Amino acid sequence: MFSLQKWKFSYTLAAAIASIFALVSVVHFFLYPVAPSLDYFSLRQAQTSCMPVDGSIEGGKKSTANNGSIRGGKMTFPVNGSIEGSNEDADQNLQPVVDLNVQFPTDLHNAVSYRGAPWKTEIGRWLSGCNSKSEVVKIVEKIGGQSCKNECSGQGVCNYELGQCSCFHGFRGEGCSERLNLSCNYPGSEEEPYGHWVVSICSAHCDTTRAMCFCGEGTKYPNRPAAEGCGFKLNLPTQPGGPSMTDWTKPDLDIFTTNSSIRGWCNVDPAEAYASKVHFKEECDCKYDGLWGRFCETPVESVCINQCSGNGQCRGGFCQCKHGWYGVDCSVPSALSSIREWPRWLRPARINVPDSTQIKGNLFNLDAVVEKKRPLIYVYDLPPDFNSLLLEGRHFKLECVNRIYDHRNATIWTDQLYGAQMAIYESILASPYRTLNGEEADYFFVPALDSCIITRADDAPHLSMKDHQGLRSSLTLEFYKKAYDHIMMQYPYWNRSSGRDHIWSFSWDEGACYAPKEIWNSMMLVHWGNTNSKYNYSTTAYWADSWNQISSQRRGNHPCFDPDKDLVLPAWKRPDEGSLNAKLWARPREERRTLFYFNGNLGPAYEHGRPEATYSMGIRQKVAEEFGSSPNKEGKLGKQHAEDVVVTPLRTDHYNEELASSVFCGVMPGDGWSGRMEDSILQGCIPVVIQDGIYLPYENVLNYESFAVRIREDEIPNLINILRKFNETEVDFKLANVRKMWQRFLYRDSVLLEAERQNATLGFVEDWARKFSELSEDDVFATLVQVLHYKLHNDPWRRQFVFLKKEFGVPRECGADEFSAETARLLLCSLTECTDSIKAAAEGAAILNNTWIINQ
Repeated sequence: MFSLQKWKFSYTLAAAIASIFALVSVVHFFLYPVAPSLDYFSLRQAQTSCMPVDGSIEGGKKSTANNGSIRGGKMTFPVNGSIEGSNEDADQNLQPVVDLNVQFPTDLHNAVSYRGAPWKTEIGRWLSGCNSKSEVVKIVEKIGGQSCKNECSGQGVCNYELGQCSCFHGFRGEGCSERLNLSCNYPGSEEEPYGHWVVSICSAHCDTTRAMCFCGEGTKYPNRPAAEGCGFKLNLPTQPGGPSMTDWTKPDLDIFTTNSSIRGWCNVDPAEAYASKVHFKEECDCKYDGLWGRFCETPVESVCINQCSGNGQCRGGFCQCKHGWYGVDCSVPSALSSIREWPRWLRPARINVPDSTQIKGNLFNLDAVVEKKRPLIYVYDLPPDFNSLLLEGRHFKLECVNRIYDHRNATIWTDQLYGAQMAIYESILASPYRTLNGEEADYFFVPALDSCIITRADDAPHLSMKDHQGLRSSLTLEFYKKAYDHIMMQYPYWNRSSGRDHIWSFSWDEGACYAPKEIWNSMMLVHWGNTNSKYNYSTTAYWADSWNQISSQRRGNHPCFDPDKDLVLPAWKRPDEGSLNAKLWARPREERRTLFYFNGNLGPAYEHGRPEATYSMGIRQKVAEEFGSSPNKEGKLGKQHAEDVVVTPLRTDHYNEELASSVFCGVMPGDGWSGRMEDSILQGCIPVVIQDGIYLPYENVLNYESFAVRIREDEIPNLINILRKFNETEVDFKLANVRKMWQRFLYRDSVLLEAERQNATLGFVEDWARKFSELSEDDVFATLVQVLHYKLHNDPWRRQFVFLKKEFGVPRECGADEFSAETARLLLCSLTECTDSIKAAAEGAAILNNTWIINQ
């Protein structure tokens, strides 16, 4: 900074100052309403005030209150350009500034309520005064028409934006013409003739396009899987009640027998087996996706992203798109597609068709003008190695997905906590906030499905961990680094913000702890918000997830979670129409007779408890030691056991009911993150969080004091005393907030997407679909969109940019189209005699941040 005292006053200086204000006024006149007046330089004002929308937009209709995130609801956008209008019109329509501090007061815990949720003050006020008044803007969507070599030889899908092929499993090359040989086994040795153990190890027939094991020719059922221990000998338990151990060096040839009473797995007739007429090896099972029944006798639908959006065939997890469509879910139309079939998020659209002189061959690009609300999200169409191939090649159908399909092709929801990654991915792809125009995008989503790696890192040789010392954390870091390298090479968007407008999803137990250093500027969507303020090391008890051993040359020294830029999302929970019917979340206070409840693994002191002392960082063990309500191995209860306190490892068939019968419910880590927060909220119980320095879902944006309780780990012995001190007014207040916001922990958008698909393809609507369609409050995806919209106008780094060509659809005082500080400084420096060092610094900042320079 420079001091005004160094300036010598003169008439020349006075004239220069007058010239500055005159020029600024001229600039303001010509650029208004793109550039704000000098009054708008106040960051405080931009955050606490908002100009109301005039409401005189011709033909305009506001969208549904949920900003269009609820599937099946009708959303109407203004037909007329809501942003168009002369400067004179804008001047005439200016309204008095609304003081958000007055209009949106805080509650007793300093929260501001917006759409039923208690937000942190500044966020809640902005959402209430600005997000709620957002309007549509006109966006030009780019419809690609670049051809691919040999149309991918019928062995892949053409990306018409890049003109590149995404090849099916077992193929590669520019036109997918090169065939791969994906072995099921690692190279063998004398001691390990089938190679060292992997889940896909095969003693029968290997399908080398997928590295998956089947019975093969010469058997009655050649396409029946012979996966995992099915094809190998079993050793008897070493102690009574212990597990049988697979001998991976000795194949079990009995699976091929045709003995009349003891048929081998590969020759068992399903009807005879179901009638108990023959015996077979129980360890054999139907594990691969796309097959149903105990003996894989019924082919069914496989799981693909958005089930190919009705524009393709799901082949084992990979969408084979019909002509003219592309993308991981076949949702992106090319110039060859039928406009009548375009998805909702591209309609209604005005199409600009190029004249014949611009058309090259039989393909060309189209521009489609569509009306959308911001924030706009561009989704990278990554190579299938990062998504489709992981789905197609998984060796257990329940891995990394939130659903499978039964013999009717009806939906079976899974309990896979990691299914949240797929759910949010599908919602973004089908969302009205999606854009195909990277120049208009506010965010860039990088869809790398690490959830499929966490469950199959050891599955196949082509996912080799040879260079990672068995650490799947290291393998995953490399996975994300390759995705980064790809978008750096293929797309121009990363360097514009050093990746700060990019979004990555980490589903692992320790979140983004093992993100490569190259992507750490980006926003991370995680389930584990460890700030490393207390636990500055790997907290998982499973050695293969440790990131302590990863070189800082690869990982850097970043924390696992940065609350200033990242967001913790809820885990996936199976849609439960039973809980909806019972309305467990709404159960009143008088029916909640248990003061505190926790049911889960309590560590080595209990039967079948995790043996590692580091499990749950010892937190669950401490709670059990104090308040355990079930005897441990020594037959002892907790030192402070109380009748209205339940802390038990005993499984129950009435888990949700017991949560709904409790006032407070424990939220503690498991092996890394767990789904206990979601369990608590979804059943209307006040969560009691015990994990120091580790954020829970939305904790950096919602005000947890309004609906939850945080207990420090050193306060565990005093836990129950703390809870008993809450008066009934405070308890009722927190319970009421949980009842208002519980749907924000539900992936309802994903559920309703599936309901729409079922109705379109099978022509029926199941009970879960009816029940979830009756819900109307904001869910996980709607909450994410609201957070992104707030960050779009309030993230400090974005103020370094001036977007001259963008319309934001919010009142100007909500943060749209503001000067950056660097730009303002450069404006002044270009017109005055400020020092060369200040001017150089200002110019450097402007160039670095892509700001515009007035005197150019």
